[in-house]
Amino acid sequence: MNIDYNKILQQLAYNAKDPLLFNSGFFLFFIFIFFLFYQFLYKRKVSRIIYFTIFSLYFFYKACGLYVSLIVVSAIVDFSLSNWIYAVKTHRKKKALLLFSIVINLGMLCYFKYTDLFIDIINDLQFGHIEPLKLILPIGISFYTFENLSYTIDVYRGQFKPVSNFLDYLFFLSFFPKLVMGPIVRASDFIPQIRKDILVTEDDIGRGLYLVMGGLFKKVVISDYIYSNFVQYIFDDPSRYSGIECLFGVYGYAMVIYCDFSGYSDMAIGMAQWMGFKIPVNFDLPYQSSSITEFWRRWHISLSSWLKDYLYITLGGNRKGKIRQYINLMLTMLIGGLWHGASLKFVFWGGMHGIALAFDKMFQDFKKKFLVRSSKFKVQSPENMQQTTVVNHQSTIVNRNPDSHRESFVNKIVHLAGIAITFHFVCFCWIFFKASSFHDALIILKQITGNFNLKAFAPMMQAYTSVFAVMGLGYLTHFTPKWIQQKGEDLVTDMPVIGKVAVLFIFIWLVIQVKQADQVMPIYLQF
Repeated sequence: MNIDYNKILQQLAYNAKDPLLFNSGFFLFFIFIFFLFYQFLYKRKVSRIIYFTIFSLYFFYKACGLYVSLIVVSAIVDFSLSNWIYAVKTHRKKKALLLFSIVINLGMLCYFKYTDLFIDIINDLQFGHIEPLKLILPIGISFYTFENLSYTIDVYRGQFKPVSNFLDYLFFLSFFPKLVMGPIVRASDFIPQIRKDILVTEDDIGRGLYLVMGGLFKKVVISDYIYSNFVQYIFDDPSRYSGIECLFGVYGYAMVIYCDFSGYSDMAIGMAQWMGFKIPVNFDLPYQSSSITEFWRRWHISLSSWLKDYLYITLGGNRKGKIRQYINLMLTMLIGGLWHGASLKFVFWGGMHGIALAFDKMFQDFKKKFLVRSSKFKVQSPENMQQTTVVNHQSTIVNRNPDSHRESFVNKIVHLAGIAITFHFVCFCWIFFKASSFHDALIILKQITGNFNLKAFAPMMQAYTSVFAVMGLGYLTHFTPKWIQQKGEDLVTDMPVIGKVAVLFIFIWLVIQVKQADQVMPIYLQF
């Protein structure tokens, strides 16, 4: 039997056309080999850390090639700076070291992410003619840069004692389940877990399995299918499609980006749970939000909480008056938009969300004042006093207010209206997020508002029946009450081991059957 070693080496080497991701075929082999040896090492702390770090760096190499060196360099820099910040006594020196850390981290991020954008702006303004560098954005750089920054800032604030062992920090930064696309994990949440005894229970295995299967289902079955068979056609050339097709293309993209990113996050959290580590939830059914503020508490939670704690609060938050609060919200979301991509359309996307958050804060403040005034009136109203009768023999108070049920019904209607308005505002913003240019985004809006053509609905449904069936399944799953989803998780968790294995194999077979021929790159891979 002849063994083709060159072919084996090619499989083990980085391939730019087929990077190692959770939804790639090679990953099944990768994770199998990892767990095969991990079961013998996880009780030995030092061996576990070394083994895990080597596998994580290899995973990153398979995902982005020689850019793996960036994460090692950034780990060395921030490990050293954080310990210096902790050691120096004067506030002035601490601040200087923190600023140096921020400059190094953001400088590296800006160089790869924004250099060509600045060159294009200079050329467009005719301040000169510079050839674009056409830099390739290293995978995961936005995520581990923010993790580095939160670490040094927490040390500077005295909220966290830096680790004294470099290997621990490299392990935290390179932990492969969350390395490529997050969630953005805080050092204060993760580092204390590194050297504790690992205990993986049957409950961890079951819940991890549920998250991994659910994440794969969302990414491969729902997101990839809708995108490959419908959404990409709409956004590639929106002028060819009627308004109703463009509208459903936007609805489709809303489900695509949610299932793509939350699916990847769920897989990361589930695999980490199998390994004995806890990663915070990153998505919480965001399209069920009844306000834009609630949406950002549920969408990409690790990023929104990072922006809140390290940018919004640093700018002053709500401590310097209402006007300043609205400005801080706008600045935070503008920077959040720029984090997503080196394009003015992302800045516009962030700015729209910043405006919406400011208006929502204004509305909430107005509503609180209105409710206070309303409650004072009700307390003083004689009619309101007559609607309450004391029942002596039961020692209870019975509310005979006929308006109570009506108010409850009105509140439900208002809540549902809030969900609908929030969802459509988010979809409106997704147009600019996804479109290749402002021009294409405006074409989509023009088609929806000026060329809706309701007659195209029936032919569209007939041509894309399977797509809309999958899209409907996605939205049905998303809007299913959380307690029902919890029942499904409990069902998988309570299965015997043989049942879990059988479900996993059946699920893998199902995913292989529906998987697209060409690998669909995760959307947030570009950020």
